[in-house]
Amino acid sequence: MLHLNSSNFEAEVSSNRLVVVDFWAPWCGPCRALGPTMEEVSSEVEPGVAVAKLDIDECPELAEKFGVQSIPTVIFFKNGVEVKRFVGLATKADILASINSM
Repeated sequence: MLHLNSSNFEAEVSSNRLVVVDFWAPWCGPCRALGPTMEEVSSEVEPGVAVAKLDIDECPELAEKFGVQSIPTVIFFKNGVEVKRFVGLATKADILASINSM
């Protein structure tokens, strides 16, 4: 799983066909609950799909840029453009179904 920050976000999101970014914070209980699910998703996706985490406390400007007001928020970027998002806990099945539909 990738760990994104202000210095690598744009490069990673634009260099992969599909990037699934978990906007989270360490103090957020639901975010910590989603963590293992995102790890499982990361290990099951095909090459060309990246799964990443972005700590909003470390990168508040990116959370603001993408209108993240509640966490966890999972945003799907295809060729650098947002194409879908889940706000709150999402199931592994829902995340994988969204990935497979893109």
